[in-house]
Amino acid sequence: MICQICKKQKKPSEVIPAELVSQPVSDTIKKTYPDWINDGYICLSDLNHFRALHVKNVLETEKGELSNLENQVMKSLEEHEILSKNINEEFDQKLTFGEKLADKMAVGAGSWRFIIGFAIILIIWIVLNSVILLWKPFDPYPFILLNLVLSCVAAIQAPIILMSQNREEAKDQLRSEHDYRVNLKAELEIRHLHEKMDHLLMNQWQRLLEIQEIQIDLMEELAGKKTS
Repeated sequence: MICQICKKQKKPSEVIPAELVSQPVSDTIKKTYPDWINDGYICLSDLNHFRALHVKNVLETEKGELSNLENQVMKSLEEHEILSKNINEEFDQKLTFGEKLADKMAVGAGSWRFIIGFAIILIIWIVLNSVILLWKPFDPYPFILLNLVLSCVAAIQAPIILMSQNREEAKDQLRSEHDYRVNLKAELEIRHLHEKMDHLLMNQWQRLLEIQEIQIDLMEELAGKKTS
């Protein structure tokens, strides 16, 4: 079987009849190939190309210029590429050693274990300098050295937590973009299915009408023969 578009010989499993192509896609094909007819065949690769082109035209009509994400969806739709993937795993693979260390430190600093441990250290520090080492404390009241240590810890901890939060925001944005691509492709696939179903139902209805007309003609012929 020869494809009308690429003019190449194809296996029967690689082509479908042109009459089964939905009307919107068929109209898109006619814009590029005016000699397109419904009596021939079209290969699946060319059909997918024009389906993606039709969807792109529809989106451009509805939304204007397509974004980079939407162009990626069009490409995946044409190539039957799977968009679903593990965003967390992909994002974590790109992290450097310092970023991984900062994330672990941020997780540790935000845990009850860190809070309780730090509180115990503060209590021990205060007790040592107020009771046990009362005559020779290394940090007497008002604990200036302790304040310095706490200030240094806070100064180091704050940017580490901010870096971790920035990466979480970047991961959330990447996840949102991925969800948008998947949802858009699902919507377009469903739209394609609706168009195919409508087209198939219309063809079947027309064929049923043709069969019914033939049956009526046969019945009229039989009735005419009986009366004669």
